[in-house]
This record gives sequence, C-alpha cells and structure tokens, in this order.
Amino acid sequence: MARREFSMFTWKSKATQQKEMEDYGAWAFPYGQKQRDNLEALLKEVFPKEPITTALVQFLTCKELYEEVLDKTGSYNTVIDELINSQKKYKQLIKKKDMVVYVALVLADSTLDEECEYPTGQEILEGAQLIEEQHTK
Repeated sequence: MARREFSMFTWKSKATQQKEMEDYGAWAFPYGQKQRDNLEALLKEVFPKEPITTALVQFLTCKELYEEVLDKTGSYNTVIDELINSQKKYKQLIKKKDMVVYVALVLADSTLDEECEYPTGQEILEGAQLIEEQHTK
C-alpha cells in the first residue's frame, strides 16, 4: 500500500482486510492485471535501475497525491504545480528529479481505457520534459 492507511496493529477481520486490499487493487488498476503488467513494463523502461516494487509504490503514491489535490482544487494545472513544486514532504519517497516523470505517468494512466495502452517510455520522458518546462518556477 502506498499512502493509504497502514497500521501494524490492525484489528480488522481477514475478510475486511481482504476487501480493503481488493478495493485498493480496483482503484490502483481499474482495468485489472493487463493494466498492471503494462504499467510495470513501462516503469521498467522509464526507470531501468529502479526495483519494480519501488517504482510501483512511487507511482501509486503520486497517483494518490494527484487525486487528492484534484479533489481539493478541481484544477488540473494546480495539481501539476502542487506535485512538482511542493513535493518536499515526499522527497524521502520520490526524488525531486523523478517527480515530473511520475506526474507524466499518472497523467497517462488517467486517460487509459480498457485497451491499457500506455505511451512509450520515450513519450513519457518527453511529456515529463514539457510538463517541467511549463510548471517549474
């Protein structure tokens, strides 16, 4: 689990825990295993030196942050600015230089359909560069 509630001392039944994990999986990958497999392949392409579990946690954290800020502000540009320029509190989890790439990945993920076709790694990196040029101060 990325930023979602986590507790070592959980008093939830196994059924409740299982339901929460299923709900989180449905949120993270609404198109199922195909989406997860395609995303993991893309993460390996974009971050070849990063362990896939680390990249996936960073992606899911960024996705949660994206949705939280979007829910609060309703502004796409504000979300991007917030994630890129105000990520100091998440610097232990996501490196500043990588945040814009994760933002580009989250944006690509947000427009996904049941075909689960992500842009190429090169397209993600180019998109990240454009986002950085438009949104860094």
